[in-house]
Amino acid sequence: MADLFIGVDVGTGSARAGVFDAAGALLATAKRDIDMHRNDAGHVEQSSAQVWEAVCASVREAMGQAGAAPSAVRGIGFDATCSLVVQGAEGGLPVGDPDHPERDIIVWMDHRALDQAARINAGQHDVLKYVGGRISPEMETPKLLWLKENRAEVYGAARHFFDLTDFLTWRATGALDRSACTVTCKWTYLAHEDRWDPDYFSAIGLGDLADEGFARIGASVVHPGTALGAGLTEEAAASLGLAPGTAVAAGLIDAHAGGIGTVAASGGAGDATHCLGYVFGTSSCTMTTTADPAFVPGVWGPYYSAMVPGMWLNEGGQSAAGAAIAQLVTLHPATAEAERLAQAAGKGLVPYLADRALELAGDPSEAVRLAKGLHVVPEFLGNRAPFADPQARAVIAGQGMEQGVDSLVALYVAGVCGLGYGLRQIIETQAAHGAPIDTISVSGGAGTHALTRQILADATGHPVEVTECAEPVLLGSAMLGAVAAGAQPDLQTAMPAMSRIAATCQPAGGAIAALHGARNDAFLALQRTARDIRQAEAG
Repeated sequence: MADLFIGVDVGTGSARAGVFDAAGALLATAKRDIDMHRNDAGHVEQSSAQVWEAVCASVREAMGQAGAAPSAVRGIGFDATCSLVVQGAEGGLPVGDPDHPERDIIVWMDHRALDQAARINAGQHDVLKYVGGRISPEMETPKLLWLKENRAEVYGAARHFFDLTDFLTWRATGALDRSACTVTCKWTYLAHEDRWDPDYFSAIGLGDLADEGFARIGASVVHPGTALGAGLTEEAAASLGLAPGTAVAAGLIDAHAGGIGTVAASGGAGDATHCLGYVFGTSSCTMTTTADPAFVPGVWGPYYSAMVPGMWLNEGGQSAAGAAIAQLVTLHPATAEAERLAQAAGKGLVPYLADRALELAGDPSEAVRLAKGLHVVPEFLGNRAPFADPQARAVIAGQGMEQGVDSLVALYVAGVCGLGYGLRQIIETQAAHGAPIDTISVSGGAGTHALTRQILADATGHPVEVTECAEPVLLGSAMLGAVAAGAQPDLQTAMPAMSRIAATCQPAGGAIAALHGARNDAFLALQRTARDIRQAEAG
């Protein structure tokens, strides 16, 4: 069999594996769900042992479906959410309830470190310039500070603090190298200077990490795609059903893998600096590549070599996107009836609503008219960009007494439009600060529907590209494996060689564009009003 490469993606709720050939064609995929514990205090936790088991099972199943021999696989790449994994001498350590030692991951969306993030931001340290001016409680140094202040025994006993991607490559190889993607984007590593800033860690109360030479968070930092250690260990290979010594690449955050899999696809923009990668899943991430650093208030970065080696990256998006739509539609009285209809049709609720919207509208661009009078600012979990405001909350305006399924469809369409206007806000903010784009390339499960893609194009006024591969995040990780194995010389070469554009959604003009312009103005007004109300209530 010809050379094969495996991409592994660990998202918020599942682990997935894909087997690809050297041209980037997807041969097989498999998926395993991952449990998540959350409470009303904003704590969200998972088990790294379960994550690894899910990864291994997914790889074994995908290999079986592909009918592939382990010897055919030359390289494997991993991506994952930017969650914090805490490992002691004997395995994972409990990050919350001591009665649940298996929960050793603080999930990316966990907001327990709000106070710590606020204190860090008050210090206005220079490294904050590279996270849009304000650090997020979703990032790792606020979470580490929370652990030190609230679970001192766990913090002290920890041998390693990993971003989830780096945990996976460590389990696969035993190598402690960290990816420049993870530590630059979420841990304040200054990749453009190849160093951590010890003054920052001392200033925020984590000086012990600096005193240890950053051994617990990453003394060695390498570019994504770098071959790690001697490849798969005997133990990891047996668990994954692969051959020992198979090349393992330094990984990426999941959104960044989606960017690699899309923004320089052949037949598209042709240049990563012209195309915004929009990863639309549970959360959303915008990935903007620039040749020179662009400092955009409220947008994370600029990060050097965090996605495309040698280039700069700005990262925006929202903490809840697909999750925001899921939350929104549960608020309507017709949800139970719609779920029954969706089940009868063999569909999930959200795909059913999207299909029904197309049926009612007759054309994807016309669907916006279904939401007449309904406006949604879907910030259920704060505003990640461009305000870096974790306290922001959703606004729903114009909802009446209607209780039928089609009124739920209208609310769904209004929610998708709201996500589109939030994307437009990020694009316009970045353009004003030196990071313009021409096109959008969408990946992630929430962006697979024709209705969603067209609404995003119409709401932003930018063409939306769709790649040939149905799993561009997995493809991005497989590209890492190809580079680590030497099958591709670098990521810049791998991106157009292994990914292709299948279709482009052009934004509508005329009356539809004018309608979206008016609705965008309403979105901004509601967002502004909600912020003013919070400030007034706070005195």
